[in-house]
Amino acid sequence: MNTLTFEPVRTAEQIKEMTDLAAIIWHQHFRTILSEGQIDYMVDKFQSAHAVAEQLANQGYQYFMLRLDDRLIGFIGVVEQPEEKKLFLSKLYIEKSFRGRGYASRAFAFLAKLCREKGYTAVWLTVNRFNYDTIAIYERKGFQTVRTQIADIGQGYVMDDYVMEADVEAMAGWK
Repeated sequence: MNTLTFEPVRTAEQIKEMTDLAAIIWHQHFRTILSEGQIDYMVDKFQSAHAVAEQLANQGYQYFMLRLDDRLIGFIGVVEQPEEKKLFLSKLYIEKSFRGRGYASRAFAFLAKLCREKGYTAVWLTVNRFNYDTIAIYERKGFQTVRTQIADIGQGYVMDDYVMEADVEAMAGWK
């Protein structure tokens, strides 16, 4: 059947299912970029059940689980910024065995539709400066680096990122 849906995350059960996948994805993807200690710290700080519940309740986040039929294969986390007419793409993660099959492109199309419905003109994100494959994907989707930033996230760890932005109407492949 292979139907991809974008399911809003609202319940504790959905949060748990999504954050369990987040821990797997982070350890798959970031182990060549970050230390195991930093991955564990960042998962707990940003992608644990308690962190996501706080983001949903008090920080303006919206999460959407990507389901292929009934299987959770990834998720998106966004924050609307209506005063700037922008959408902050905080998270877009797809489980390793499902990458390269067009699901990220479909996620970008979902985001473009959301932006158009809300009247937003741009999407911005942060990405680790050494996450070369992901940066290449973002560039193919029309994102451009607008600046770099280093953020102290505690316990001696930093996020060394590019801030990238794309105009919704100009994004390649966003329908």
